[in-house]
Amino acid sequence: MNQFTIDHNWTLFLDRDGVINHELHLSYVNSWDEFKFYDGAKEAFKIFATKFKYILVVTNQRGVGKGITKIENLHIVHKNMKEEIAIAGGRVDGIYFCPDLDKESPNRKPNTGMALQAKQNFPDIDFKRSIMVGNNISDMEFGHNINAKIVLLTTTMPEPPASINYIDAVYGSLYQFAKTL
Repeated sequence: MNQFTIDHNWTLFLDRDGVINHELHLSYVNSWDEFKFYDGAKEAFKIFATKFKYILVVTNQRGVGKGITKIENLHIVHKNMKEEIAIAGGRVDGIYFCPDLDKESPNRKPNTGMALQAKQNFPDIDFKRSIMVGNNISDMEFGHNINAKIVLLTTTMPEPPASINYIDAVYGSLYQFAKTL
């Protein structure tokens, strides 16, 4: 059942690790070798490309801030990820990442800095006509903070916390969500 009535003017915000690709438990995806798409993720992007005006990735990347992930490797991961998605018939219109360790950083989710950067690049984004898809609390709070619809994927968090009552939908994977649109 489609829980969202969207048109081609909507924006899709996606977290990366735990949404598009497997999250490494207590670690970071430091290179392309460690990046593994979830089953169906590339196919989901093909569906998204027909539904959304903008498809944007917003990702906290503390591994860069800690000096564990080299910035060059992060750029290679994102370049290769975009290329594989494009080969599968999808697209990513922008990738925004925050390497900051400070939780108060304006760009670190759940703060809205990455969404505001996206709006600078794509001024016609309407946050109320946006969906945020994530797998953790900071993603849900980010979506809430920009007044977007919120989708939780249970890839790494099987149950939404009772304290967060503003989640609009819950799915097991990005592909399961895409199939409902």
